[in-house]
Amino acid sequence: MRQNLRSLYILTSCCGDFHHELKVRVRTIPGRLLAFAVLLFMMMNLTPCLAGESNEESCRKVVDASVLPLMKKHGIPGMSVGITVGGKSYIFNYGVASRSTKKSITDHSIFEIGSISKTMTATLASLALIEGKFSLADKVSVFLPALSGTEFGDLTLLNLGTHTSGGLPLQLPESVTTNEKLMQYLQSWKPKHKPGTVRNYANPGIGMLGYITAKVLKQSFDELMPTALFKPLGMKESYLQIPDSASEFYAQGYTEKDVPVRMKKAVLASEAYGVRTTASDLLHFLRCNMGDGLADGNLRRAIESTHTGYFKARAMTQDLIWEQYPLPVSEKDLLDGSSHAMIFESPAVTKITPPEKPRTDVWIHKTGSTAGFAAYAAFIPREKLGLVLLANKTYPIEDRILAARAIFKSLGGNF
Repeated sequence: MRQNLRSLYILTSCCGDFHHELKVRVRTIPGRLLAFAVLLFMMMNLTPCLAGESNEESCRKVVDASVLPLMKKHGIPGMSVGITVGGKSYIFNYGVASRSTKKSITDHSIFEIGSISKTMTATLASLALIEGKFSLADKVSVFLPALSGTEFGDLTLLNLGTHTSGGLPLQLPESVTTNEKLMQYLQSWKPKHKPGTVRNYANPGIGMLGYITAKVLKQSFDELMPTALFKPLGMKESYLQIPDSASEFYAQGYTEKDVPVRMKKAVLASEAYGVRTTASDLLHFLRCNMGDGLADGNLRRAIESTHTGYFKARAMTQDLIWEQYPLPVSEKDLLDGSSHAMIFESPAVTKITPPEKPRTDVWIHKTGSTAGFAAYAAFIPREKLGLVLLANKTYPIEDRILAARAIFKSLGGNF
């Protein structure tokens, strides 16, 4: 009996939190009956370790089951999907990078990731914070004296990094085409609500946090991101501006009406939504966010610090750009947190005092979109589960979240 129990414990150790329950109940069930029950449980839950296949083959079937219908439903030309599970990472590629050339998506295909870029900008800001360059309680005017005495100058850096400015627009007006015009716009800007009382999703907020971070670190932002983040993390295929040497790998994006499009240069674009990268590099960034593959140091602490909870908006906790949900989390809450109402209707927030320290029993995610690309990144630190979905056509956020949940569940995620 003791040998049976030992074998069963080893067998189930690859199957998520179920082995914790097994250790509690194991002594009350006869050995043979227990063996049959465990085997049945694992087979019903499609756990890769008993599938008679390699983990990669099993994971591909799981991803195929969600991604192929998704691509068919929305007419997506190509996708690259990265997952990390059980300490292993896999990249699965589908379709074409361009309808005109018919060139296939590969591990080196580069996608626009839209607002997932904000998490990287937040990481740079967190790095400056750890290095003592500023405090999130500091006012904007401390670093931009031209905004002294203005409503925008009175905002804190925390307001910029948590979408709590009180009324910044989603996008800057089209008339703001230079940094000089940007400052003129900010000098006259007025909030619709008291800062820190509502969440209004806005590119200019995190854009200005990136702008200020680069200023205090004495670099341009386009220089800072590659040198302070991409290179130290080993993200060799990540860019703010695509170099000629990588242009052949840049996927063509498509609008909902299948019009070819790519991101254009704009004020604060680099800081707010400008990263282009591969599924492999973005998945590596997620693993670093779960504490894997990164030595202890300021950058590791900066990444972890971006998971600090500052405001509560309905079921969602607003971190420094990242959005998190305590486990267990329902499908309804995840969809609500990324809904049109959450983005455009300025829901009320409650400040968390003191801020909530980073935790592992949470679902953390971020969506990203440009005119021709759609991206989603999610991870559950406790489960060591992570996923990125990159597509070269825009499609609804709801379907990205549902696909991620289905994949996580099939991989044995307990959330």
